[in-house]
Amino acid sequence: MRVDPNTARAPRPDAGPLHTDVELTWLEGRIEHWIRFGHDCGETILDRRRRILRFAPGSVFAFVRWASNDFGTIVSRIDIVRAIDRGETYQTLPFVRPGGEILLRISGWPKVERVLQAIDAVEALDIDAADAAPDHWRHLHNRLVAGEPPRPYSRDQHRAWLLRRRLTP
Repeated sequence: MRVDPNTARAPRPDAGPLHTDVELTWLEGRIEHWIRFGHDCGETILDRRRRILRFAPGSVFAFVRWASNDFGTIVSRIDIVRAIDRGETYQTLPFVRPGGEILLRISGWPKVERVLQAIDAVEALDIDAADAAPDHWRHLHNRLVAGEPPRPYSRDQHRAWLLRRRLTP
């Protein structure tokens, strides 16, 4: 059996809750990492330009990374991630420790912009994007990667997600 090197298992399932740490950096016009949505449960300030946000298991957040050099943009990426709990499998990604369940991973400014517009559309429904159905973010990822237009998120879809979430532990 082949093991995927990007998938790992959190250590010691009996060790209590695990927090997902996201390192944010802001060097205006050079390196800009920020959280587009999500509810952190703690923060550690490292210095004027760097801080670490902590997310509780199960919470969903959007992590945007952008960087440029003298010739223009070199990185434009957005990841929508569900923070994991101990014992759950996860994928690793830069600046996120230990990692998380990646619901959406898009790079390239045109696609990142479409994801940001989709987030705005969810919020226009008066729905917190962090509370939207994880399936919507997976759908958005798959459609953008395939070059197809995604279906918009709807109140009915959100209502169904909330009911399903109540039924599952």
